[in-house]
Amino acid sequence: MSLPTPEEIARILVCEDDRPTLELLCDHLTADRFGVLAAPTAEDAMRLCIYDDPDLLLLDLNLPDASGLELLREIRNPDRSVNRVNPALGVIIVSGRGTERDRIRGLGQGADDYVQKPYSYGELLARINAVLRRKARTHPVIRAGEIEINSIERTVKVAGRPVPLSVKEFGLLSLLATEPTRVFSKEELLQEVWGYRSMNHTRTLEAHCSRLRRKLDPDGGKYVVNCWGVGYRLVGP
Repeated sequence: MSLPTPEEIARILVCEDDRPTLELLCDHLTADRFGVLAAPTAEDAMRLCIYDDPDLLLLDLNLPDASGLELLREIRNPDRSVNRVNPALGVIIVSGRGTERDRIRGLGQGADDYVQKPYSYGELLARINAVLRRKARTHPVIRAGEIEINSIERTVKVAGRPVPLSVKEFGLLSLLATEPTRVFSKEELLQEVWGYRSMNHTRTLEAHCSRLRRKLDPDGGKYVVNCWGVGYRLVGP
């Protein structure tokens, strides 16, 4: 996962199929010290959302390979077992379609704002900064199948059942839930959750994983899968 450079205010993904518009907008944003990613298609945008972790997406609705609303629905899917896009991603629809129905549909699908073309760059920039400020104060709920993690209240539910966890158990689950099917190595988990840089604490990790497994699913133990010799993942592939 790439990170913004120190000079960047934030990283913005521009999904726009009109090449001159795409290039002009990217030039303006770069001049204003944003890191910029360009995506002329929905497929490009989804790939960049997953692998480059932008802070904000500027999304046109008329794309050559898919509807912008279809892409937005994929991005806003709350189930982290099938959706690898950061749930904190801000989305502003930038479209020539500006009827009330279009705006309602776009905002209803999870867009943070809606800007109609033609627009002034100054207004768009103000809206970008407003969404980024709101997102900086937002801690989204993460879902992985039946598991729901609320990072504000620091609560966990499984199929609606509250599951009390210790601080380390909560941290371990939150990390595993970011990519539920990926195997996290023991080194990663120890460093990210406990801050350990050596492998001398694997028994601590194993004990916490065992307790977390029992708490999440006392009967079946289907969560927190031990991948022998490697590490752990939250659910099966």
